[in-house]
Amino acid sequence: MSDLGDERREYRWTGRTGPFTLTLTPNVFTPTHTSRLLAEALELEPGETVIDVGCGSGVLSFVAARLGAGRVVGCDASPDAVAVATENAEALGLSDRTEFLVGHVLEPVRDVRAHVVIGDISGIPDDIAEVAGWFPDGRSGGPTGAELPVLMLEDVGDCLLPGGRMYLPTGTIQAESRVLEAARRIFGAKNVQRILSRELPLPDVVARSKAVARLMAEGLVRLRRRGSRLLWQLSVWRAVRA
Repeated sequence: MSDLGDERREYRWTGRTGPFTLTLTPNVFTPTHTSRLLAEALELEPGETVIDVGCGSGVLSFVAARLGAGRVVGCDASPDAVAVATENAEALGLSDRTEFLVGHVLEPVRDVRAHVVIGDISGIPDDIAEVAGWFPDGRSGGPTGAELPVLMLEDVGDCLLPGGRMYLPTGTIQAESRVLEAARRIFGAKNVQRILSRELPLPDVVARSKAVARLMAEGLVRLRRRGSRLLWQLSVWRAVRA
């Protein structure tokens, strides 16, 4: 297990199936608005198998387990995240139904056949992520924020059973159209539906950055101004495998 060091802190999850407490470290991504919206969007039948891509602290894996999933396999490129998620599972009494593996995108779960894939990986452009400091391990979504989500979509293959669902977050803070184009190509346009959305303010340090101005000028991100604030829209899509 990774050396997690002494800088641990507790995080209280108050989203769906909460409240419960997670342990986090500086190198592990803190749950976000995206985590909360995905938790709200999840639809599970009792006993289903779930893959949680980019599991971080394990929060959405635990939501899925508490909603009745029979098996949840989380994966993350960060060894620290996998170690923290494993410890959190033990503390929450969910280690019998959850496991966590280190690897890039879906590589460590090639042998898993899931009814549901939670696709919560970074869709934040590299330059915006650098300004925001949102990613403690430096892993963001690529130059436009679409590259990593598109890779996940193209990589899902046999991991998702016929009739299975992927829950995919997108945002107008990334090149969202490129992600949706890939999802519709892979799943079929009629099988990709938006099920939830929220409008959120950008932090001032991000809104005033040259990175945001450049990406807006290039038409890669779409933001709405309300008074002095810039707003972006977060959506969750359900993509069903035919």
